Amino acid sequence: MTRTINALQRAAVELASQRPVSRITVAALAARAGVTRATFYNRYSTPLDPLVEALYADLETGHRLEDRRRAEGYPGPELLRLAVADVAAHVERFAGVYRHALDDPADRGVYDALVRHFNDYALAFLARATDAGPPAPSLPDADHQVIAQFLAHGFAGAIKAWLSERFQRGH
Repeated sequence: MTRTINALQRAAVELASQRPVSRITVAALAARAGVTRATFYNRYSTPLDPLVEALYADLETGHRLEDRRRAEGYPGPELLRLAVADVAAHVERFAGVYRHALDDPADRGVYDALVRHFNDYALAFLARATDAGPPAPSLPDADHQVIAQFLAHGFAGAIKAWLSERFQRGH
């Protein structure tokens, strides 16, 4: 089953790099992946689903690197610099997907997936910081859900603005 999922994710990324995911049919995606439509529907509902899984999987690779670096004793500022570089590299790898998602309002799901990812990451970060206790810096006495949503929308919005400006210049 893993080969099939990988094939569907790869096909979703390839097609979404060529046109908005909202304009990708299940038939086209299944054909590109070399599977039947029935096989697609055994796992997914829409072409957005395997695309989001592929994007999440790539972002999670960066987080696993960050966890390894943290365990190896990298200092906080270096971890932050490398995490930002990892996200920028992800955006570059999937620039075609994000470009089409920006161009088509029906593709809001890609942006929503970024927000969801960064929200989950922020909640995990806040939990680690809270669990660390002193000498870690104290967190404000605020709802972590609110903080995470604020950070998630900020990160996703910054990526959207960066890509919008980049694609307007024709890069």
